[in-house]
Amino acid sequence: SPHYVAFDVAPGVLLALWTGYAEHSVPSTPRMSEIGLMVPGPSEAVDDIFTDWVAKGVAVVQKPHDAVFGRTFVIADPDGNLIRVSPID
Repeated sequence: SPHYVAFDVAPGVLLALWTGYAEHSVPSTPRMSEIGLMVPGPSEAVDDIFTDWVAKGVAVVQKPHDAVFGRTFVIADPDGNLIRVSPID
């Protein structure tokens, strides 16, 4: 995809860069790019991470849902950077 690239950084760990999508941006996080965390395991692993992070008070931008690449959600870090969690594909 012209808007996506992933790099193997360690066994089972990918750094994914994805840009060009604005449908989940909100005024408090005017970002057009995301940091992608791709996690191993079933789709339930993505939901478990979401539940854990929400309990810690993260700012939710997009709740867990099924996308073409699997289960995913987006949060914003304290600086407003968007972080997408999804399964390794």
